[in-house]
Amino acid sequence: MLARNSFEYSIIRIVPRVERGEFVNAGVVLFSRPRRFLDARVHLDPARLAALAPDLDLAAVRSHLELIPRLCAGDGEAGPIARLSQAERFHWLVAPQSTIVQPSPVHSGLCDNPSDALERLLKSMVLPPMASS
Repeated sequence: MLARNSFEYSIIRIVPRVERGEFVNAGVVLFSRPRRFLDARVHLDPARLAALAPDLDLAAVRSHLELIPRLCAGDGEAGPIARLSQAERFHWLVAPQSTIVQPSPVHSGLCDNPSDALERLLKSMVLPPMASS
């Protein structure tokens, strides 16, 4: 059995009109310092966003979301933020940067495998629930 390790995560939200306080969860960023793990998963649901903001520029939102996993991976093509340490990249990603793409507060947990924890968080917090038969 693997040792349980701490992790921190933030849900990435799309907030089309900040004054309304409505949002759609669109991703998860997870950092585990003990496991030297930083990764993100994103999923944009255009139909859910259209219900809140039919005139939202989905291409711009999608472009911003697609950059997040690249920054986590330290992809040098993603810009200077990608060259920071994992901890610095995580803290940059979970700091408020935009009025439309916003991180939730940072939460913490314990896991055996950060990659599995990331997938569980994506499934439970971001992906639409499966329709029951």
